[in-house]
Amino acid sequence: MAMVTASLICMTAARYITAMHPAIGILLFVATVAGMEVFAYAAHRWVMHGPGWFLHESHHRPRTGMFERNDLYAVLFAIPSIVLLLGGVQLGWWPGYAWIGAGIAAYGAIYFGFHDVIVHQRLPHRYVARSRYMKRIVQAHRLHHAVESKHGAVSFGFLWAPPADTLKRQLKSRGGLIRVSSDSD
Repeated sequence: MAMVTASLICMTAARYITAMHPAIGILLFVATVAGMEVFAYAAHRWVMHGPGWFLHESHHRPRTGMFERNDLYAVLFAIPSIVLLLGGVQLGWWPGYAWIGAGIAAYGAIYFGFHDVIVHQRLPHRYVARSRYMKRIVQAHRLHHAVESKHGAVSFGFLWAPPADTLKRQLKSRGGLIRVSSDSD
C-alpha cells in the first residue's frame, strides 16, 4: 500500500511540476533563492534584532546545548516552503508555487550549511574557508557576533556581506567592539 501511495505522489508531483516549462521553473527557483537573501537580511536586521530579539538573543550568547531558542526561526521560516510545495505539487495550485517553495527550502539548506555548520560548527567538520568569498562571509558573520546586544550589530545578510574593512569601520563608528572573540558563538 505504501509503495502505491508513493508512486501516486510521484506521478502527481511530476504532472504538476512539468505543467510549467522547466526554464520558467528554474528561473522562479533561482529568483526565490536570491530573494530569500533579501528577505533574510530584512528579517534579521529588523525582526530578529528588533521585536524578535527575545528569540534571537540566544544566538548571541554561548550555547549551552544542541539547540537554542533562535532555532524556532528555522521552524517558522520553513512553513511557507512546506505550504507552497504541498500546494504546488499535491493540491493542484499553480505549479510555480512548487518551484518557489523549493527555492525557499534550498535557501534554508544553504543557510544551514553555511551558518550552522561552517560558521558556528554545530556539526563537527574540518572545513577551513580558503576562498576569498568564504573568508569574507565567515569574517563578516563573526563581526556581526562581536556585538552582544540587539543594537549596533553589522552585516545582517548570510550569502553576501560588505568587505570586512567596511564592517570594522561601521563597528568603530558605533562605539567599537563590545566583545571580541575567536569563537563565532
